[in-house]
Formats: sequence, C-alpha cells, structure tokens
Amino acid sequence: MITITTKIPTETWIKATWDEYLQAAENPDYTKAKFYYNNGKLRIEMSPLGNDHACDHSIVNHALHLYASLNNIDLNGRDNCSYHKHNQKSFQPDLSFYIGKTANAVPYGTGIIELDTYPPPTLVIEIAHTSLADDLGAKRILYEDVEVREYWIVDVKNVQIIAFTIEKEGSRRIRTSVVLPNLEIALLEEALKRTRQTNHSRVSAWLLEQFQ
Repeated sequence: MITITTKIPTETWIKATWDEYLQAAENPDYTKAKFYYNNGKLRIEMSPLGNDHACDHSIVNHALHLYASLNNIDLNGRDNCSYHKHNQKSFQPDLSFYIGKTANAVPYGTGIIELDTYPPPTLVIEIAHTSLADDLGAKRILYEDVEVREYWIVDVKNVQIIAFTIEKEGSRRIRTSVVLPNLEIALLEEALKRTRQTNHSRVSAWLLEQFQ
C-alpha cells in the first residue's frame, strides 16, 4: 500500500492501484514529476531534463507546427499534457498533437484530458535521453492500448526518430508519417543533426525551404 509518506521508487514501473496513483500525483514531493499508469503499474519520472532533451523537444515541436501550417493541416499541440482514462491509464508525454478532424476536440478550459470524454491524441512523441528502453517498450504498449494513431520516439543520443503507426492494437515502424501526410522522418532527423552544428533559427529556415 502506497501512502502519502512512502518514498516511491522512480524511473521504474511499480505495482499500484489507481487510487494509489492519484495519491502519489498529489504528493508535493513529485510536483515536477511525470506520471504514467497502465495495467495496475505506475511509473514516476524525476530525471532532470537537460539541454539536449530540451533542444530536441523544441525543434521537433516547431517543425511539426511549421509543416502543418504550410500544408494547411489542422493541428493543435500540447506540451507535457496529462491524459487520464479513469481507473485504467494515465500518461504525460513530452509532446502530443490532435490532427485533422480532432484538432479542435478538446476545448480551452479543460484541465487533465479525460479519455472517457475526449478522443486520444493523434500523435504522441517522447523525447528519449535516459528513457529509451522504456519508451520503446512499456510506453509503446500503453499508447497502443489507448489507440493513438502514431507514436514517435526521439532518440537524443543517436540523433534519430523511431516512428510507429498504431493499428489493430499493435504497431509497426514507419519512415513516412501517416497523420502528417508525406512528412519524411529522415528530414526531421536531418534537422536534428543540424541543431548540433547551428542554432534553431538557421535550422528553421532550412526546414522552411524543405517544406515549401
């Protein structure tokens, strides 16, 4: 039984009830933590998000908004947003997007996005600096279960994007996005590589040339 005074292990999955997860989420010791819950297991992430993680987060977020704007694709993005499916699942991805018909599905004034009321995000992205194995494993299963349409993992250390389309409760690797038509994953990887050599403004200008 997890209590409010229990020191909960972080960066790993532990057995917990939904009520124990909610109690942990209200614990002031974990104010800056990210929470995931699936199939009776809880994961709390407390690792500090350093420069490399933040830079990749920023340029990927910018690139997708730029691509959607230039291609007249309806899109609304969310940064570290919390999602719940009552008594079952919770997640707080680095980036998440509602695209196309569901772009405006969640109105302003909404707090935690309850998946019993609203659809799941179309695209979820995790920026993996220290969490790659978990992002490829348990989190991928979580996103399959909630039926997001696409899931990307940005591998910071290896400067690559591992992208999956999700269908029929499973996932398969892709190199071209389905939810952002004709967007090549390799192009975004090249943008990430360029950020290692120059600033984001220059990379943004390069992306604009590629997208037009």
